[in-house]
Amino acid sequence: MVVERQNNEIIIRLPGSMNIDAIQKMVDYFNVMEIVSQNKGTEEQAAELAREVNKKWWTENRSRFIK
Repeated sequence: MVVERQNNEIIIRLPGSMNIDAIQKMVDYFNVMEIVSQNKGTEEQAAELAREVNKKWWTENRSRFIK
């Protein structure tokens, strides 16, 4: 494995024998970390968004739990 920095990028070279599913999970994690680092929202905004998502989910799925 080789890790190097070029300009504003970090380049990681891995052997071809590595498990592609594990590599994809790492790439997905890095993508999430990049998105989170750019977040400008407040804790209250996140809580409000969670409430809205939960309310919508419950409206769409209530019949599955209450008959």
